[in-house]
Amino acid sequence: MTDGLLRGIAPAVLDAFADTEGQRILGGGYVGLEKEALRVSAAGSVATTSHPVALGSALTHPWITTDFSEALLELVTPAMDSSLDVLALLEDLHRFVYRQIDDERLWATSMPCVLHGGAHIPLAAYGTSNAARMKTVYRRGLGNRYGRVMQTIAGVHFNYSVDDAIWPRLAARPGADDPGEAQALRSARYMGMVRNLQRLGWLVPYLFGASPAVCRSFVQDAATDLQVFDHRTLYYPHATSLRMGDIGYQNRQEEGTGMKACYDSLDAYIKSLTWAIQTPCPQYEAIGVKVNGRYEQLNDHVLQIENEYYSTVRPKQLTDWMERPTLALRRRGVRYVELRSLDVNAYHPLGIDAEQMGFLRLLMLYSLLTDSPRIVARERRAIDANQVLAAHRGREPGLRLQAGDSTPTLRDWALGVLDAMQPLAALLDAGGDCGYARSLCAQRAKVLEPALTPSARMLAEMRERGEGFAEFARRLTEQHRERFLAAAPTPEREAWLTDLTATSLDRQRAIEAADDVDFDEFLRRYFAQSEQHPVELRAPI
Repeated sequence: MTDGLLRGIAPAVLDAFADTEGQRILGGGYVGLEKEALRVSAAGSVATTSHPVALGSALTHPWITTDFSEALLELVTPAMDSSLDVLALLEDLHRFVYRQIDDERLWATSMPCVLHGGAHIPLAAYGTSNAARMKTVYRRGLGNRYGRVMQTIAGVHFNYSVDDAIWPRLAARPGADDPGEAQALRSARYMGMVRNLQRLGWLVPYLFGASPAVCRSFVQDAATDLQVFDHRTLYYPHATSLRMGDIGYQNRQEEGTGMKACYDSLDAYIKSLTWAIQTPCPQYEAIGVKVNGRYEQLNDHVLQIENEYYSTVRPKQLTDWMERPTLALRRRGVRYVELRSLDVNAYHPLGIDAEQMGFLRLLMLYSLLTDSPRIVARERRAIDANQVLAAHRGREPGLRLQAGDSTPTLRDWALGVLDAMQPLAALLDAGGDCGYARSLCAQRAKVLEPALTPSARMLAEMRERGEGFAEFARRLTEQHRERFLAAAPTPEREAWLTDLTATSLDRQRAIEAADDVDFDEFLRRYFAQSEQHPVELRAPI
């Protein structure tokens, strides 16, 4: 792979799943979504109200929580085997939320608008417990390190895991049943998926990017080279996803810190993040940790905790109470992969649709089944450069990307990847999961005709209607709000969500009552945990 281009799935791999059971296995697995949405006033300004009590506890509710800001809602679905079931639950979550937020709205786009500086963006609050305080201090640290304005950007995270029956068919020794060997194989394959998703990461903003323009109020740098769309809107003419470009959260940890996660193996990934969490950084030492009695960040290290490292894709494992994510990965391996580079689809009330989910599932499975060598330094630089090029200039005619010794056009490379995915799509459709080839065809149309991409549609619509970004986003926000308020969740779903609200508040109170150490000691014990020694903090529930 000296030219940096993926060669497709080896015929022998596809042959291993050509039978009826193999097709069923390939089409199995689980998907889940995490969808962020900024609560705003009717005028479009960031809401300054607290997370509504009627939505339950943001600390303990399994499906309704907050991200950086008290105003940045995060709606989460469990892992399900059906994308349609995931979307149905996400719809009910939106309907339920809209009935609890009075006259506020859920902003329809990734990029916020009508901002009045970071001081007006409230940090998320989770109660009085040590665990809650840690979450808020972490967010205060993010604000101090990178600014609060950037943290109001919303996105969609797509979580995917394959059917575990896939591993024996991919094993070098079919039939191997040693649990340790099975876990190692699963983690190695998932890390290969992660590397390939990075190699092809530029494809996601091109196909699904929906942030080609931003409000002037978002841009803090007066020297920006963004062009003027109108008196309140800045943009790049061929941009796809400014969220994934230089003005977003992408790779900000690397400025002056030397931090770069290594994806050669799960062990290398864990070691690189562990180093960052344990290593002081002069850039952040200047902020201070505990200043005048208040924590300004959890520590002054390169990363406060693992989640601070922003990446387009992450290997994940579920965590126990206060267990560090890297230790969960070390102990139990990779359970699923989280794709984080998706803009909120402004044209769909849920921010994502079934066709898009079908393609993402296909892309991730393709990345798993294709050979995935380690990423060397030169390719790492190319991956980062391609990501920004696609975000800022993705629809530019003749745009060339970097792929080892070659510089293919984005168009040619994308068509080559989509062609290579066709045999897999056909195999999945033959197994009964119809729609993969159709989704692939829809993405091919966007490559052949860039005007079909969401980013191009947004700019064209803004021009035709004489709208700036704020007016465009507010109009779609109102349309989505009307849809969600037009019908409530089913009585059974409504009762279930209402019960979850009450249960989450009870759990928050139990956590607060269970604290038996002060916050300083809580943090010391949290960061003292190791692979051999679990966290010495009593689980309250």
